[in-house]
Amino acid sequence: MARNRVKNANDVELKDRLVAINRVAKVTKGGRTFSFSAIVVVGNEDGLVGWGLGKAGEVTSAISKAVESAKKNLIKVPVLNGTVPHEQSARFAGAEVFIKPASHGTGVVAGGAMRAVLESVGITDVLAKSKGSSNPHNLVKATVLALEELRDARMVAQNRGISVERVFKG
Repeated sequence: MARNRVKNANDVELKDRLVAINRVAKVTKGGRTFSFSAIVVVGNEDGLVGWGLGKAGEVTSAISKAVESAKKNLIKVPVLNGTVPHEQSARFAGAEVFIKPASHGTGVVAGGAMRAVLESVGITDVLAKSKGSSNPHNLVKATVLALEELRDARMVAQNRGISVERVFKG
């Protein structure tokens, strides 16, 4: 579901976070050829987040490719008072994530790859758990999937064609 996609990211100040670097070897008859893959999360810490994968012969060029890739697939996430509007779980390949709203002052209770995504969005208080695979690539993708499926009261009201007050009253 690409309902939260951001069309133009040129006018937004984005901060990038490196999640993981992986050295891969290609074995040829002349020996091993090493290259690097990097997964990066970018966000403006105010509801925008995107992830990207870059592969190159040097680490720095792999990271810069990943940042460019991340800027191309940004999504808008509803953040209410520094936390998520409701519980959400998502699964990507072997990685399963569960995100739950937390009260003010809790902090980001999440593992490494999930923490990078949640902090890039601008979420300051959340309880999160990753189950299954701890592969950072799949964890980042599952976390972004979970964030993409979040809806706040305004979005629900708009989709149903009713007022925000009616959403809560039933």
